[in-house]
Amino acid sequence: MTGFPWLTSLVLLPLAGAVALMLMPPAADRAVRRWATFVSLAELGLSLPLWWRYTPGIAGWQFEENRAWLPSLGSSWHLGVDGIGVLLVLLTTVITALAVIGAWSSVEKRQREFYASILALEAGMIGTFLALDLLVFYVFWEAMLIPMYLLIGVWGGPRRVYAAIKFFLYTMAGSVLMLVAILWLYFHHKALTGNATFALDAFYAMPLTAPQQLWLFLAFAVAFAIKVPMFPFHTWLPDAHVEAPTAGSVILAAILLKLGTYGFVRIAIPFLPQAAVKWAPAIAVLAVIGIIYGALGCLAQTDMKRLIAFSSVAHMGFVMLGIATLTDFGLNAAIFGMVAHGLITGMLFFIAGS
Repeated sequence: MTGFPWLTSLVLLPLAGAVALMLMPPAADRAVRRWATFVSLAELGLSLPLWWRYTPGIAGWQFEENRAWLPSLGSSWHLGVDGIGVLLVLLTTVITALAVIGAWSSVEKRQREFYASILALEAGMIGTFLALDLLVFYVFWEAMLIPMYLLIGVWGGPRRVYAAIKFFLYTMAGSVLMLVAILWLYFHHKALTGNATFALDAFYAMPLTAPQQLWLFLAFAVAFAIKVPMFPFHTWLPDAHVEAPTAGSVILAAILLKLGTYGFVRIAIPFLPQAAVKWAPAIAVLAVIGIIYGALGCLAQTDMKRLIAFSSVAHMGFVMLGIATLTDFGLNAAIFGMVAHGLITGMLFFIAGS
């Protein structure tokens, strides 16, 4: 695929599919379902070569694409993957295809808008996993909010509006902190070097004092902890799980939660290693509390969706505990746990929904 904008196509294909869905006649339900299924399977097929074309053991990014986007701000359309990104992109395309197929028999109203929301959400998730420019990362991070909010608020259960607003407010609160941290890094780097950029690699190499790292890490950590979700930021998850349609619950449990742990591994820890060492014990303690709390919460549940929500709090606690070790073994275990939890949870919801 030399010269082919492969990663860009992975982002744009589901987005184009969503636009095409919205142009279809509202009453063409069967055509809508078939088109959404075709696009999700095509996206899965387009992502599969990542697995066998990726070369393990090579440092740096692979399949890089870097094009001018907002040169006046120093931002570029910079995409690429490493071993972590490959696994999470593949997880996203597999789970989205399962969610689309599983929704055939469960979604009866506004099918065109429903499937368009799922495909737009897939584009946002894949863009987040591929972005190597922090502004692009943030745009995709925020863009995911809208389709997920609609999935919960329009096609959810009796308390769908409450759950959707709660999900939106929690995530937005964390996003504001992350935006402040990103802008601080941007202007600080510009002051140090005279070069305006949002490139991840530039921020990796930027020297920061210990106090600066501590406060920046706290801002990033809260934003990512809400998405994980870690205790005590977990309370939005059971409501969102229960009220979301089954396809939304599949994506929420299997992929969206991984965005928080991915943020720790991709941004918070590499950007701010000294602060990561300082905050690691606190993260480990909160992770252990989440593990125990989530397990005890499962014992009290009679609703399957709510039970999986509390189990996800516990399972993601194990992932965060691995990340908090700041060791190669712990990080590898955390990544394995992310993918395993996503696949198992996605399959459970798919079977239950079918």
